[in-house]
Amino acid sequence: MTKELWGNICETLRNTIGAGNFANWIEPLEFVEVSDGVAQFVAPTSFYGNYVTQNYADQILYLFRRLDVPAERLSFRIRPTAAAMRPAMSKQAAPTAPTKSAKTKTESAPAARSSYAEDGMLPDSQLDPRYTFDNFVVGKPNELAHAAARRVAEGGPVTFNPLFLYGGVGLGKTHLMHAVAHELRRRDPNLNVVYLSAEQFMYRFISALKDRRMIDFKQMFRSVDVLMVDDVQFIAGKDSTQEEFFHTFNALVESRKQIIISADRAPGEIKDLEDRIKSRLQCGLVVDLHPTDFELRMGILQTKAEMFHSQFPGLEIEDGVLEFLAHRISSNVRVLEGALNRLFAMASLVGKPITLDMTQDCLADLLKSTDRRVTIDEIQRAVAEHFNIRLSDLVGPKRLRAYARPRQVAMWLAKRLTNRSLPEIGRKFGGRDHTTVMHGVRRIDELREADSQLSDELELLRRTLSS
Repeated sequence: MTKELWGNICETLRNTIGAGNFANWIEPLEFVEVSDGVAQFVAPTSFYGNYVTQNYADQILYLFRRLDVPAERLSFRIRPTAAAMRPAMSKQAAPTAPTKSAKTKTESAPAARSSYAEDGMLPDSQLDPRYTFDNFVVGKPNELAHAAARRVAEGGPVTFNPLFLYGGVGLGKTHLMHAVAHELRRRDPNLNVVYLSAEQFMYRFISALKDRRMIDFKQMFRSVDVLMVDDVQFIAGKDSTQEEFFHTFNALVESRKQIIISADRAPGEIKDLEDRIKSRLQCGLVVDLHPTDFELRMGILQTKAEMFHSQFPGLEIEDGVLEFLAHRISSNVRVLEGALNRLFAMASLVGKPITLDMTQDCLADLLKSTDRRVTIDEIQRAVAEHFNIRLSDLVGPKRLRAYARPRQVAMWLAKRLTNRSLPEIGRKFGGRDHTTVMHGVRRIDELREADSQLSDELELLRRTLSS
């Protein structure tokens, strides 16, 4: 098997496991040959070989076999390193706090950092070129996080350190971190910006301990200008890693170096995270990325659709498709973007416009998994409780504003969150005509454009009913 074929496998792996994972775990490997059913590689450390075997062996072997290469298992031999040729350093047995002289040497010792990188231990900080500020759609749920990230990306000292971003999956934390790194490097190409996940930090820490290279590890991480650690909740409960992270954090803050951290929840809510780390993380600016609202989802879809239109200028999207997606897929921006990707791929293959019927057929599995299955009764109870009125008044004949507006809100939600027809909805609201329901839905659509408080209430009710 030639190295050209291995290059083809690498391209497939990059698309399958993601650019970041590929850069961190596959790219450092050197393919040698396939002999007697064994695919042989050279790895930077034994830890790399073990990790790849445990996490990616099945995918790699499948790709070999797809090319008619009879590979049954992977084998790794360790690349000779500069560390192995330095007897004095190899005697370093355990992590020790850096002395003042060591810290001074770190800040002026590019040779040590270069050696560490050659040995495969320096985080590659592979950034996704798609994640920039230019294509980050800003809305009310993420405007503060965006403003804070922009401020850090301008460079120079800031009044908050660290910047801590938290929120659920697919809300834009990683996008913002990559965008900051891109902008910082654009402004100053010599800036030492390191982005990695907390999981990668832990793996490199364990590898450094195992290979007795903690001095190199400390020098590298404490010489950065900006450190970004994604998904910090991963180190919770891992005592040794938390210890090293704590000292790294303190060293960088004392050196006035910027730190950006992300997690799936606020620092104080991360279980098994040491109190001293929680305290440090809360000393900076803690920003919550809220779940997306309808307007933000529409903005994201419109931006994505414009990008696709530049690639497929002949494709058309039927009116109402984007609105349908924004209403039906509300929990995760990645899923939302993936749905639009799938639609454009399907439309380009069959050469037809994207219609609502095509959308429902193409995304049937996805829509089924995100189907809310909310009933009109549930909507009525939630709205009555939210506006503090009796259920009988909500569905009754009284036309007082205190009842009429909540009634229209409930009708609007019933139209958006259920598959019931207008006549069916009208019958559930005291036998009202379908034109009354239509008027109520249209009225709420008009008001929510001008009344931000009503828009927030609608989004709160929708999330409550969907949870």
